[in-house]
Amino acid sequence: MIGVDLGGTKILAGLVDREGNVLRRHERPTPTASQAELLEGLAGAVDAVGRREVAAVGVGVPSTVDQRDGSAVASVNIPLADVSLRSHFASRFDLPVGIENDANAAALAEWTFGAGRGTRHMVMLTLGTGIGGGLILDGRLYRGAVGAAAELGHIVIDHDGIPCQGACTGRGHLEVLASGTAADAAATELYGPSGTSEQLVERARAGETAAVAALGGLARRLGSGIASFVNIFNPEIVVLGGGFASVGELLFAPAREVVAREARPPSGETVRIVPAELGNEAGLVGAALVAFEALDAA
Repeated sequence: MIGVDLGGTKILAGLVDREGNVLRRHERPTPTASQAELLEGLAGAVDAVGRREVAAVGVGVPSTVDQRDGSAVASVNIPLADVSLRSHFASRFDLPVGIENDANAAALAEWTFGAGRGTRHMVMLTLGTGIGGGLILDGRLYRGAVGAAAELGHIVIDHDGIPCQGACTGRGHLEVLASGTAADAAATELYGPSGTSEQLVERARAGETAAVAALGGLARRLGSGIASFVNIFNPEIVVLGGGFASVGELLFAPAREVVAREARPPSGETVRIVPAELGNEAGLVGAALVAFEALDAA
């Protein structure tokens, strides 16, 4: 299969077998000037991997998805909306095509091959420019009524709080309060216009009090969101992935403290909060698993 993971800054495509092994991969920047350029960039990534020995294609997108027609309905950080990706790429490639939200795809991969294997109830958050979410409930990826479930980054943490980012019209969402973008904003406040999340993390690791406090504030807000998911879904495990999750215990430890306070027993006493294991290949591998679903359904 070819799996494609579309991100806000890069497209990662690869040839993947049924055991989750990435046999060949291709990476390119995400074109964001227009939807047409974005679609061409996705198709070009698939062609760069090579389709000669491929049986199906799966695409993970940072968008709400309607599985009835395989469409990307709306996106926060990229120009992709109201387009039936399944039919577009099935016609382009003459192959079965599966479409999935990128965080759902990452959750499916981590549950199948990574940190969540062996469980039946798992929550995953992907922490990057925004916050994506995926749910494994009773041993199955939960997609909701039409495929748009698990927009976990858009739960409200602060009623009438600061505006969410990109095309989202909400306020006080977890995404804008606890993502890598939120860390960039905290760094700008501390260090001026040139401040970055990387700088904030570096100074926090060096023990700078203000940096530790700022990062801890983000982590505790993340913990508030996780506690809500624990109370609602009673998962065995919460998996944190994405680039911002690489911050490690500076993020995990304060989040766990809040979960211990806010999550109701017995859920809060039994849940484990762990880092993802598949790194930046989770979305790619998950997209390939969606391609296998499309092939099996063809």
